[in-house]
Amino acid sequence: MRLFDTLCMIGSRFQLPGTVYSFEQITQGNINSTYKVSYRMPDKSIKSYMFQRLNTVVFKNPREIMKNIDNVTTYIRKNFPSETVLHFHHTSDGDNFFFDGDGSFWRVMNYIDSITFNVCEDLSVIAATGEAFGHFQMQLSGFDGSVLYETIPDFHNTRKRLDTFFSHVTEDPYSRVNDATEEIEYISSVRLKAGELSDRFAKGAFPVRVTHNDTKCNNVLFDRVTKRPIAVIDLDTVMPGMSMVDFGDAVRCIANTADEDEPDLSRVFFDTAKFRAFCKGYIGQVKDALTADEIDNMVLATFTITVELGMRFLDDYIMGDTYFKTDYPEHNLVRARCQLHLAKDIQKKSDELNFIVHDELEKARQGR
Repeated sequence: MRLFDTLCMIGSRFQLPGTVYSFEQITQGNINSTYKVSYRMPDKSIKSYMFQRLNTVVFKNPREIMKNIDNVTTYIRKNFPSETVLHFHHTSDGDNFFFDGDGSFWRVMNYIDSITFNVCEDLSVIAATGEAFGHFQMQLSGFDGSVLYETIPDFHNTRKRLDTFFSHVTEDPYSRVNDATEEIEYISSVRLKAGELSDRFAKGAFPVRVTHNDTKCNNVLFDRVTKRPIAVIDLDTVMPGMSMVDFGDAVRCIANTADEDEPDLSRVFFDTAKFRAFCKGYIGQVKDALTADEIDNMVLATFTITVELGMRFLDDYIMGDTYFKTDYPEHNLVRARCQLHLAKDIQKKSDELNFIVHDELEKARQGR
C-alpha cells in the first residue's frame, strides 16, 4: 500500500474528519517514523495531526506504553484543563493506538505549532526547559506513579545495573577489561554511593513518582515567538520512579560542556551556571510538590545517573557493543570515559551544587 493510502486508512481508523490534504515526514528523532498530516475540514479550514508508527523492536510493549500515556495525559487534562498537553486520538474501539495489516503500530495526536531546541546554550532557554520538566512533575505530583507499567524493568535500578556490570567484568567475554582498568576501578570506588538512592527507593524512602526518563531539551515544545514552554513531549518512557532521576538526567546532559562522546577529556566539565539556570526553572515549579528528602538528593541523583550512564557505555563495550549504536570500535569506551570524567567533576563540585539547589529553593519560596 502506498504511504498516502496508508495514512488515509490510519486517519479513518481514528475517526478524523475531513480528507487528507498533504503530508510530510518529520525527520527529527531516530526511533519512530513520524508524519505531519494535514486535513481539509468540512468547513474548508486546514487542521494538522501527527501520525506516528512506533518502532516495536525498540518498544516491545507498545500497548503498555500507550496505557501509561493515556493515564498520564488524561490526568493532566482533567486537573489542568486550560493547559496544553499531548492529545492522542482514539479509534472506534476505544484504543489510542491501531495495528495495521502489516503489523505496524500507529498512533495519532494533535499537531502543536512550536519549535524545539536540540542544543541548550542560552541560559533563559535552559531555565525554561527546567520549568517545563518541573511543571510536568508538579502536574503529576498527585498521581500515584505505582499504577503505571514499568515498561523497561529496572531501567534506573543502579544497584542492579552495578551488580550486572561487575559480573560482566569478571566474565570479560571479549578480553576488553584491560582497556578500561582505570574506569572500572573508579566505578568500584563509588559503587556504594552510586547505588544508595536505588537501595533507599526499594525500601520506600522516596515517593513513587511519574518519571519521564528522557528529559532532553528537545523534548520540550516552545512557543515560536515568546520562547516559552508549551508542553513536554515524547512520553514513551513514562514510568514509575524517582523524581530526582529525571532532574539529574536533564542536568547531566545540559550542563556538560562537551558532547557525550568527547574524546578530549580536558573539554569535559560540569557547567554550574547552566545547572543553576535549570534549577531556577525546575525548583520554581516543584518547591511545594516534592519532599525535602527528594530535593536534598537532587545532586546525588545527578552524580548517580552520570555514573550509571558511564557504566552502561562501558558494560556495552565489554559485552561486544550490542546495545548502543557505535561509529567506531572504541566508541562506547570513549563515551564511558567522558561520562565518568563528568561524574568526577560533579562529585568535586557537589557542595557548590547543593548550595545552588537550596539557594534557588529559598528564592522560589520568597517569590524571587
